Amino acid sequence: MKLFRKILIANRGEIAVRIIRACKELGIRTVAVYSDVDRDSLHTKFADESVCIGPASSAQSYNNIPSILTAAEITDSEAIHPGYGFLSENPHFAEACATSGITFIGPSADSIRMGGDKAKARQVMKRRGVPVVPGSDGPVASEETALKTARKIGFPVILKASAGGGGRGMRIARNEEELERLYFMAQREALTAFGNGELYVEKFIPDMRHVEVQILADAKGNVIHLGERDCSIQRRHQKLIEESPSPAVAEKFRKRLGEYAVKAARAIKYRNAGTVEFIVDAESNIYFMEMNTRLQVEHPVTEYVSGVDIVKEQIRIAAGALLELKQPKVKLKGHAIECRINAEDPERFIPCPGKITFLNLPGGPGVRVDTAAYNCCVIPSHYDSLVAKLIVHGEDREEAVAKMRRALDEFIIEGIKTTIPFHKKVLSDPDFIKGEFNTGFVEKMSAPLPPKGQ
Repeated sequence: MKLFRKILIANRGEIAVRIIRACKELGIRTVAVYSDVDRDSLHTKFADESVCIGPASSAQSYNNIPSILTAAEITDSEAIHPGYGFLSENPHFAEACATSGITFIGPSADSIRMGGDKAKARQVMKRRGVPVVPGSDGPVASEETALKTARKIGFPVILKASAGGGGRGMRIARNEEELERLYFMAQREALTAFGNGELYVEKFIPDMRHVEVQILADAKGNVIHLGERDCSIQRRHQKLIEESPSPAVAEKFRKRLGEYAVKAARAIKYRNAGTVEFIVDAESNIYFMEMNTRLQVEHPVTEYVSGVDIVKEQIRIAAGALLELKQPKVKLKGHAIECRINAEDPERFIPCPGKITFLNLPGGPGVRVDTAAYNCCVIPSHYDSLVAKLIVHGEDREEAVAKMRRALDEFIIEGIKTTIPFHKKVLSDPDFIKGEFNTGFVEKMSAPLPPKGQ
């Protein structure tokens, strides 16, 4: 199978560097795009070519479809990899690439639309036998309809944006008064964030775990899964630590999760890499939550345990290759954990952009750092605060936890505040060490952050 000659990466930061590395190993030339404030970013130095696509504002640069397509055309790029965030789940971008004769390295526009419409995706999964959380049958047209649904399924309920993600447009209502108060608030937030104010209602499940399954699918309908990731350590619906496999999932349960994920992918005729996200309640009931039609931030933990380079697979599938790996041959080995190192105050989670005055990256066997940071670089205030992803792999979870604690001690960033102290706190928590946690874990943590140097 002939791969692409040149790929443009429509992204920035660590994920752009990650994709460039995969392309280089495949013998593919790369084009980096950058905004004015990213002129000196690492991805522009590692790519074979680089093109400025606009000012700092993402609307005028990384989310500017005409500018990105123009950059692809003038550099004679055959394909575009969107990474995650920005235009990665924009069906109009996928269609614009096709119209321009450029391959979009991702699923079809129709699959992106289906994955982006959470309410419609629920309906499709329900029809295909994938269990969903009890809730409304599609978007609720009004506050009154939301109340009727809530009374039917029982409080507490959660209002969610049909076009949403990342916790925006999401509110938990524990009674009728709260629902009445929060409905229009959630609607306004959804409209502002996504340009779509549609909401749907689900039963709120307390003490749940957030477990997702990585899938790969080719153009001939071959679909495999690469096991699950536990993403329950999060704050305000934002993931902070991920691991694979989940400490709460036994082998028989893992097989069932994988089967549901494959069924979900086939239900929307999915192609390329994707993630099917589930809720697992305290009684081990599985419920479909949503499908992410892109590469996930946390994909490295799956790469560690499965031995599969997911980005390379994305590129091969987009070039028309069929999956060589079959499900019986997928073998998961060891345990991997990822910590997202953000430029944020570790106690208040407020962004802290600025200049890194000293940087030391951890190393050693089974330690991987995905980053675009370097000594004296500037973390701009215009984009996501992610500075690096620290990923470790051990023979089992106990070794992975010990390795992560050691790696966090070696990870030194000066000049800006980061979430490293927060991660040290979590990795030292007895309940985390035992694998006994859920999505409410961070809110329940009460111990102070460890002193500097510990």
